[in-house]
Amino acid sequence: MRIRLVPSDDRFFGLFTEGARNMAEAANLLRDFVGDLDDTAGRNAAIKTCERNGDELTRSILQRLSSTFVTPFDREDIHALAEAIDDVLDEIHAVADLLHLMGVRTPLPEVQEQTQILVQMAEQTVSLMERLESMKGVQPFLDAIDALESEGDGIYRRTVSHLFSGEFDALEVLRWKDIVNAIEQALNTVEDISDVVASIVLKHA
Repeated sequence: MRIRLVPSDDRFFGLFTEGARNMAEAANLLRDFVGDLDDTAGRNAAIKTCERNGDELTRSILQRLSSTFVTPFDREDIHALAEAIDDVLDEIHAVADLLHLMGVRTPLPEVQEQTQILVQMAEQTVSLMERLESMKGVQPFLDAIDALESEGDGIYRRTVSHLFSGEFDALEVLRWKDIVNAIEQALNTVEDISDVVASIVLKHA
């Protein structure tokens, strides 16, 4: 355990938790979006609001990082964690944009499964951020995120197989493939968040 003569700025923990909750809200909105493709403009705008809120939180974290003398853990880890949360929000908004712009009208069951996994991973990440300050009891959440990401990989492979089964016309395949790939990238980036946290906890154990 490190002993500090100067107190660290612990406001970072609250900002990370706030960022994770905002990410979970965006994931829930996306899950609802892929299940009901009416009002794509309105649903996209709601997710865009979360993405903008995430940008503001990232700026707050990075500004605080640049002006803080003593941080609760390594600066590069604070930066990596902030960027990973922001990246997930960017990817969720990219999916929403594609859903809006591509003009898909029939929900794809496997995509609904993908976004349900995303919601579960985001919720586990909120619990992880809530425990970051104490750095205790994080392993079950790290394990859950890892297991969910593996489940998401399986759904992704099944979805791609379905798209190329001959059931869909070529244009529909192209539309959905971009969307499916973007969701898969979001799932991978949520796991990146847990990897950063695992590294932080290992350094401070």
